[in-house]
Amino acid sequence: MATTADFRNGMTMMVEGDLYTIVEFLHVKPGKGGAFVRTKLKNVRTGRVVDRTFRAGESITKARIDRREMQYLYRSGDQFFLMDTSTYEQIPISADMVGDTAKFLAESANVQVLFHENQVIGLELPIFVELRVKETEPGVRGNTASGGSKPAKLESGAVVQVPFFIDVNDVIKVDTRKGIYVERVK
Repeated sequence: MATTADFRNGMTMMVEGDLYTIVEFLHVKPGKGGAFVRTKLKNVRTGRVVDRTFRAGESITKARIDRREMQYLYRSGDQFFLMDTSTYEQIPISADMVGDTAKFLAESANVQVLFHENQVIGLELPIFVELRVKETEPGVRGNTASGGSKPAKLESGAVVQVPFFIDVNDVIKVDTRKGIYVERVK
């Protein structure tokens, strides 16, 4: 058991039988009445964000989340197949559980798979991934002075804006949280 004093961003807890992660919280002490904690909670299974208020000192059930490093192998229909890098066990994960992170998944990429009571509840990509550019328009000499950008399709299927000097087969680093180009990899 934990209390509202233990709240931290990213903490996972059980609320009304569902798993929630704290997105943000604020301890409020009004001039009149008791203190309380306002939170924004994200449902781990559905991704829905809700606002919830707790009384200060209220007990909550903290959930234990296990993370295992796994390697993404391939996709077949609505299933993504991953392999545990220590036991070589393969597990399927549904496409709706993978969600938007699928656009940055390249074959053989290592990811963190989240488990709660031996049940898969989600997938976390590294903050930065390196992906090869599969399609982009050729850069025109003299265009780089304006600092513009052009769309590039990556090996994973994602489309990101890149500088004009990026060509096909270049490997680039992408921020998976924002879906933006960071740098060209040497």
